Amino acid sequence: MSAEIVNLRQFRKKQSRSEKEKQAEQNRITFGRTKAERHLTKALNDKASKAHEAGHIEPSNTDD
Repeated sequence: MSAEIVNLRQFRKKQSRSEKEKQAEQNRITFGRTKAERHLTKALNDKASKAHEAGHIEPSNTDD
């Protein structure tokens, strides 16, 4: 009936590291985009915006 002796300070540190690693993994999933991916997305959005504005028809000013 002997229990395993646990150093509480080491246990808390290990638990803290584990929680930080879980948070870091979540952040990598949420915010992790490379610089090239960000530039590609920006370029595609700019191109789509220009194409959308190019098709815009100005209303004529006829006051009859």
